[in-house]
Amino acid sequence: MIDGIYILANDVVYDQLVALLNSIEANAGRKIPICILPYNQRLDKVKAEIASRDNVTLFEDYDSIAYWDNFATQIWKNYSRAQKTWREWGFPELYELPMHRKFCAVDGPFDRFIYFDADTLLMGPVDYVYEKLDTYDWVVNDFQYKSDLKFIFDGSPEQMQQIFHSENLQSQTFCAGWFATKKNIFSPTIRADLLNKLTSGEADVMAFLAPDQSLFNYMVLRSGISYYNFACHDCEQATGNHWSSQFDVVDNILYDQGRRLTYLHYMSISSSSFTKLCTGEDVSFPYRDLFLHYRYLKSSADRPQNFKRPTLLRRLQNTTKSFLNQRANNIKLKYRNFKDKTTQ
Repeated sequence: MIDGIYILANDVVYDQLVALLNSIEANAGRKIPICILPYNQRLDKVKAEIASRDNVTLFEDYDSIAYWDNFATQIWKNYSRAQKTWREWGFPELYELPMHRKFCAVDGPFDRFIYFDADTLLMGPVDYVYEKLDTYDWVVNDFQYKSDLKFIFDGSPEQMQQIFHSENLQSQTFCAGWFATKKNIFSPTIRADLLNKLTSGEADVMAFLAPDQSLFNYMVLRSGISYYNFACHDCEQATGNHWSSQFDVVDNILYDQGRRLTYLHYMSISSSSFTKLCTGEDVSFPYRDLFLHYRYLKSSADRPQNFKRPTLLRRLQNTTKSFLNQRANNIKLKYRNFKDKTTQ
C-alpha cells in the first residue's frame, strides 16, 4: 500500500510549490512520496526543483492527461449555458480546463493519496487522513458546505433533487483544493456512465465559477462512493483552514483555539502576489511571514531582507489588473444575483 501526495503546478506557482514542499517535509511526520501534476508545459523551474528532491517526481502519463483533458472538454463544450456565460464574461471557451488535470491523480502510482492545490501549506501530520480512507472512498476537511450552494451546483431545485436524490445536498459539498481518495476510484465503467449522463443534460446543474470543483462534486455524489468530511462530521475537533480566519502562530505552526491545523489554504490570493513578494516587493497578505518561512526554509540566504514599495509603473499595472479582476468579479456577482431572482 503506497501513500502519496499530488500537487498541480507549473512555473507560475513555483514559489508557492517550494513553500508547500518544504512544509510537507517539515510537518508531515514522515517522508511521503510526492508527484507533481503538470498544469501545462511551463515546467523548467519545477523540473529543477524535482531534481533536487529524492521523494518528488513529475507525472508523465500523457495518456491519462489526454484522457482527462478530453473528458472535461466533452462535458463543458456540450454545456451551452456555461459556454454562453463564459463568453459574456470574456473568458476562454474552455475556462480553467487545465485545472481538471487533478483527475489524473486517480490514474497515478499511489494507492491512497491526498491532493493539495499549490496555494496551501501543510501544518501537521496526515496519517489520520490516510487511515480514514480505510473506511471511506473520498475524504475532505473544509467548510465549503457552509457557503452558497450556487458556487458548486447551479441547477433548479427540481433538477438537483432528481439527479442527486438528497434532501440536504449543500451539506455534502466540498472544496476541490484539498481532498484524499484512492487509485482508480472512478473505474472505466463509472467514468463512461457519468460522462454519458453529463453530456446528456445533467451538466446543466453544475456551476461554472470553478469548473473542476463543480465536476469533482458531481462525480463524487453522482457515483455514490462513500464520503467523509472531518469539518462536518467531527465538528468539535475540526479546525479552519482558510487564510481569512484568525489563527495563532506558534513556532511556524498555526493553531485554531489550541488545535493544530492540518493545512492552510491561500485560496483566491493571486500567484503573482507570492511571486512579487519573493522578489522583494512589499506585498501584504495574511500569514505572509509564515509563507516566507516555508518558502526559504532550505535557502534562508535567498530570503528577501527588505521589501520595497512597487514603482509607479508597477502600481499602475497593479491598479489596472485589480480593476479588471474587480470588473470580472462584478460580472460574476451580477450573474449570481440575476440567477437568485429568476429562481425564486
